[in-house]
Amino acid sequence: MASRTFQALPGFRDFPPRECAVRNYLFETWRQVARTYGFVEYDTPVLEDTGLYLKKSGGELSSQLFRFEDQGGRDVCLRPEVTASLARIAAQHQREFPKPLKWFEIGQCYRYEKPQKGRGREFYQFNVDILGEAGPRADAELIALAVDTMRAFGFGDGDFVVRVSDRQAWLDFASGRGIDEERIPDFLQIIDKLERDKPENSAAKLADFGLTLDEIQSFIRSPENASLAFEAIREDLAARGLESFVELDLSIVRGLAYYTGVVFEVFDRSRSMRAVAGGGRYDTLVSTISDGSVDLPATGFAMGDYVIRNFIEEHTDARMRMEVWLQRQAAACDVLLVLADESKRPEALKILTELREAGISCDLPFATGKLNKQLKRAEQSGARFALVIGSELPELQLKILASRAEETCHVLGLAEWLTDRLQQPDGPLLA
Repeated sequence: MASRTFQALPGFRDFPPRECAVRNYLFETWRQVARTYGFVEYDTPVLEDTGLYLKKSGGELSSQLFRFEDQGGRDVCLRPEVTASLARIAAQHQREFPKPLKWFEIGQCYRYEKPQKGRGREFYQFNVDILGEAGPRADAELIALAVDTMRAFGFGDGDFVVRVSDRQAWLDFASGRGIDEERIPDFLQIIDKLERDKPENSAAKLADFGLTLDEIQSFIRSPENASLAFEAIREDLAARGLESFVELDLSIVRGLAYYTGVVFEVFDRSRSMRAVAGGGRYDTLVSTISDGSVDLPATGFAMGDYVIRNFIEEHTDARMRMEVWLQRQAAACDVLLVLADESKRPEALKILTELREAGISCDLPFATGKLNKQLKRAEQSGARFALVIGSELPELQLKILASRAEETCHVLGLAEWLTDRLQQPDGPLLA
């Protein structure tokens, strides 16, 4: 039998240490901002009943499912996004919590689509939602959180913009033009793809609805077509000092069928990429998922790891902020024990155990060699300190690897002394 080399499947990724560290940087930033805003974390199963995602998602989603029959004969799929799962869990558990629910989630999703820049078949999403609040203040809170998430990554208002629209305005437009209700989702799909489709293709599709591209563009350019909700959101964000990050743009409608009102997307101001994040109001989804037993207005947004990472890497300030964080996290430990005398390994193991019990990240190599080689390995590891254990016990030498300075310390009280020492700067990278 011919040998076979195994690799990750197309659109799926491995996460060796650096890639895992980048992922952790995204996760930590997302969590920090969400918790600053008073959101609490939840999660749902990766595997769901397929019917949950066919019920009211619409658009291309149903054709992108990783869908199969399990061994119990159930029609299941890997979750393609989290909103429907959130609606299910909120309907089941909402009585246990005061309203509104301010929940966030970070997890994997799966869509069977063509892998390309900014898009894979598996991806992580940051999902932030408010359930149980129907007013525009909830929408403004989410948009503010999206802005502050971008700022936490190192972006300013010259780098990105939140384009806010109102899906209800398009529903009113369609109704006023006599478009049958069952055809409205197809009409909204055309509007959603206006920027990505060639004008002649959009014009041909609109002609099937008795509309012209000029008519649509005229509607988009008329700010009076937005609802009062947008003005309330703008005033709220102005009070926060965030108005400059937001603009009205009726070309945004979002592709999923469950959106009912205000929608928004975060874009690179150069518009050279796909949306970095997007979401909006979905006031009827919980009722639909629960067959009318629970009615919770809701609004939320999601940010995927592929696109935000690409965005970070293409903007100098954001990339440098990430690199500094990665450099600080790169070391496997803060303190690497170095044996100048192999016969002292039992004493070194005792010191290692005491330091670890004190919560200090430290390690001791399995094999030793010449002192200079050990110190070189310590520098290559990224550790802050090398703690040299030699024959002069109970005295030890602490080498500060960033500056190559040395300090003398003592075995007695070492854990407490090192804990304090770790709080002090040790060179330009750690100041």
